Amino acid sequence: MTKNQSTRVVLISAAAIIASVLLANAQSLGDLARQEAARRKDVKAPVKVFTNDNIRVVPPAAPPVAQAEPGGPPAPPAAAASAEAAAEKPPEAPDPTKDPEFWRKRMRDALQARDRNAFLLEAVQSRINALTTDFYARDDPYQRAQIEVERNKTLAEFERMKKQQLELEKAIEDIEEEARRANVPPGWLR
Repeated sequence: MTKNQSTRVVLISAAAIIASVLLANAQSLGDLARQEAARRKDVKAPVKVFTNDNIRVVPPAAPPVAQAEPGGPPAPPAAAASAEAAAEKPPEAPDPTKDPEFWRKRMRDALQARDRNAFLLEAVQSRINALTTDFYARDDPYQRAQIEVERNKTLAEFERMKKQQLELEKAIEDIEEEARRANVPPGWLR
């Protein structure tokens, strides 16, 4: 027998074995239907469906009240009173004048300001790099002094813009926190 013939014999016998195993283990569609009908008869009670009507509303958790340590000064009564007031106060309803478009515009403006400042930060950093390279490439002390003055101004502007970038990031966080406190759905900020 040649190599091709022996390969065919092996493949045909493997296919025959697999087919016989599959036919022996196969279930008919009727058998499956009978099993499913028997399973459904065993189920006695209907499944409970949860809706917004049958779920009770749980108020938000109150912040922890500062406890006085034994032997230490007592906790200020104002802290306990504010914690109790926060626990009793129901969550605020969203302000009707602050619709989804208000929140989207506010967040979009804050994000654009942050991104614009980040873009300008990169430009100023490129300017600093160019001035530094130019400074070391010059031999003339007068030109180097002029470049150094310009570089120092640019470095001061860069530091100011970095602080502004942090303020813009904080403003975005403040908007998100304000929206959370006003029970604004997160989708309104996107």
